[in-house]
Amino acid sequence: MPMEKTFDPAAIEAKWAHAWESRGLFRPHRPDATPFTIVNPPPNVTGALHIGHALDNTLQDVLVRYERLRGKDALWVVGMDHAGIATQMVVERQLEAQQDKRTNYSREDFIDKVWQWKAESGGQITGQLRRLGCSMDWSREQFTMDPHFTAAVVKVFVDLHNQGLIYRDKRLVNWDPKLKTAISDLEVETHEIQGSFWHFRYPLADGVTLADGRDYIEVATTRPETMLADMAVAVHPNDARYQSVIGKDILQPLTGRRFKIVADEHADPELGSGAVKITPGHDFNDFDVGKRAGFKPAEMLNMLDGDANVIQTSDGVIPAEYLGLHRFKRDGVDGARELVVQRMKEAGFLIPHIDKDGNAHDAEPRTIQTPFGDRGGVVIEPWLTDQWYVDAETLAQPPMAAVRDGRINIVPKTWEKTFFNWMENIQPWCVSRQLWWGHRIPAWYADDGRIFVAETEEQAQAQAGAGVALDRDPDVLDTWFSSALWPFATLGWPEDTDLVKRHYPNDVLISGFDILFFWDARMAMQGMEFMGDVPWKTLYLHGLVRAPDGAKMSKSKGNVVDPLGLIDQYGADALRFFMAAMESQGRDIKMDDARLAGYRNFATKLWNAARFCEANGISASTSLEPPAATLPVNRWIIGEVAATVSAMETAFAAYRFDEAANAIYSFAWDRFCDWYLELIKGAIDDETKAVAGWVLDQILVMLHPFMPFITEELWTGLGDRADYPLITAKWPAPNATRDADASADIDWLIKLVSELRTAKAELGLPPGARLTAHFPTSLKPRAETLAAQLDRLARLETVSFERAPAGASAQLVVEGETITVPLEGVIDIAAERDRLTKALAAAAKERDGLAGRLGNPSFVERAKPEAVEKARADHAAKDAEAERLTAALARLG
Repeated sequence: MPMEKTFDPAAIEAKWAHAWESRGLFRPHRPDATPFTIVNPPPNVTGALHIGHALDNTLQDVLVRYERLRGKDALWVVGMDHAGIATQMVVERQLEAQQDKRTNYSREDFIDKVWQWKAESGGQITGQLRRLGCSMDWSREQFTMDPHFTAAVVKVFVDLHNQGLIYRDKRLVNWDPKLKTAISDLEVETHEIQGSFWHFRYPLADGVTLADGRDYIEVATTRPETMLADMAVAVHPNDARYQSVIGKDILQPLTGRRFKIVADEHADPELGSGAVKITPGHDFNDFDVGKRAGFKPAEMLNMLDGDANVIQTSDGVIPAEYLGLHRFKRDGVDGARELVVQRMKEAGFLIPHIDKDGNAHDAEPRTIQTPFGDRGGVVIEPWLTDQWYVDAETLAQPPMAAVRDGRINIVPKTWEKTFFNWMENIQPWCVSRQLWWGHRIPAWYADDGRIFVAETEEQAQAQAGAGVALDRDPDVLDTWFSSALWPFATLGWPEDTDLVKRHYPNDVLISGFDILFFWDARMAMQGMEFMGDVPWKTLYLHGLVRAPDGAKMSKSKGNVVDPLGLIDQYGADALRFFMAAMESQGRDIKMDDARLAGYRNFATKLWNAARFCEANGISASTSLEPPAATLPVNRWIIGEVAATVSAMETAFAAYRFDEAANAIYSFAWDRFCDWYLELIKGAIDDETKAVAGWVLDQILVMLHPFMPFITEELWTGLGDRADYPLITAKWPAPNATRDADASADIDWLIKLVSELRTAKAELGLPPGARLTAHFPTSLKPRAETLAAQLDRLARLETVSFERAPAGASAQLVVEGETITVPLEGVIDIAAERDRLTKALAAAAKERDGLAGRLGNPSFVERAKPEAVEKARADHAAKDAEAERLTAALARLG
């Protein structure tokens, strides 16, 4: 059946996605082949495909399809993360929409509702990944709450606890008062808000004064409510202003609490007064200062409950009027912050801010970097609470050694410094979350406070003894804790399965750099702790996909791009090729609709080339080896295939996706479509049919990892090979090299034709104009060999080896030899010279005007970035136009 005239991506994508998966082609049975393993970073069960997913999964699929074509037992593990906070929020919102709430249900009944939601609505992203063409092993789709995965999580927790690597401790956490849970650093977003900076007097106790006679120390804060739990004031040990009062007491005005002035390098003498109020229970820096000052976490004061409302501290000195107030104004109602400022002002302890006009204000206006929960949407509160922690410092040692000795290869290498900086300064990892949905912590408490950690309640009871009442810890584990087991728990661990034996360690992990610490490093820790080996041999870190102007995409900016919309507009193949071709190590990718359209055009060009082949009796090849070839053009193109295969293999080995993509793009578009097919037109004999069919097949195989849909469609359409689909075909092995003589002849011909076409365009001649050319006698053998192509492709009516006549002519220099094309009688020399001179003057004037604007610092610094970028592009275009016109004038002599 003849090919369709027009390439329509939508018509083939769903067909092939279904065909591949239904036939089990994503994981062909290859028990004796070399394994290749990659695990997909599990998207949230609540998630939808975003542009970052499109990049990440395209790069993975490119590698998997490449290795599958190379004959390997390629396993791409796919699955979803249970996404504790996100999923619980989705279900709670559904309940709220029905005037219902989670606390109306038992824990078990609510979890049943979550599972019901997952069955009905969760996992839409898996269908979206299929649309992108992801050739994952869908037959073994994983979920972090599956029974076998849960068993692995519980075992890891218990084993780490038994080794002293998991423990319970009182420390500060990022507390989300809306969700009422601790959250990870990754779930904290920093926003700039307009706030205030207050200055207060803290009186020195017992008649003590500073050297200048003051009986107080000035402190400043953006969170005055926290002074209700202040435990110290810190000054720098070398700050001469405060040497005499280090170790003396402060009398806090509102609570009457006495506390010490301590020496600590956290206080910066150059900032403000150089003195800092210390609230260890509500600030991460202050927590560390408090520990250095000798306070145990259990002794640190906590003034807030889980809703961020004021409660009494353990010393009982907070005045009653503050108790129950929210930390700051909420819903128009003043909170503890506002009351603290009011009372300090009334008592004369507020130091007013004097603005530039001499007016007094309670506070100095400041833009403040403020942490918000990414899902709860409220200000995060550093909160002192009992949580479970992992001894990350101990677990970090083996991965660091593995990166140093090369067992883990980080690509690009520039990320190694960042990796070591974080790992060498790693903090205990808080792994407990105050949620219902997730892996419940396997710890049970006796009434006397003893804790029993075990894989089952029966084992915990056996530890505690008969008759001891036990209550299970209500918290669940951080989602990152379970996903850290992804490289081996997805293979069946802790059972010693064949998959574990064959596919651990994985070969490569492809990840965004933004989760290097939250996921990648923790996989390395858990993998090396429990498997005794690295989780993957290579860690490839890619950048972000940014808006066209380079800005980070965000919903608030309205510049988020929907990859499904791009697939609808350009096709999945074009989007995939864009992602791969633009993925240059260490750089972010800017969205570019023009490039996407260009890659869609590339697919269309390949489609039309295949139609040309079909119309000329060129069909599928039957051999990996190239056909026998005697014609220079055929020997040339076979050598070009071999060079492209080599270039792509080199690029893949170095994880240069851009270079691999651009190698096949350049060969398919330029060498094959633009030149080879042109060179063989009108001379397609049996040898050429065989060579052309073989070359087209090699293109389809090499391009398949990037553009799987169109290549599979063409592969099947050009030959009777339904039982030999492209997805499981063989990577090219041409066993050929460039034919030096053929390459020299054809490359020379291409340069000559290009020069002739450029000259015609510059001189205003129609492309089909037939000209006379005078060649040096040294080119006579080559001209005779390529006579047919010079006549048809170069449009040379006469090739002469006599001296060119005097008069105006175009001088074409090709590989150092000058070829002369007389122009007398071909064009009006005077009129053409006049036209070119005027056009050059206009182009030069515009170029110079733009150069002047770009040389003006006022324009470059004040204009909108897009205006500056446009001016630069316009200047480059006019500069190139001026050069072209100058060359055209030079040709006229």
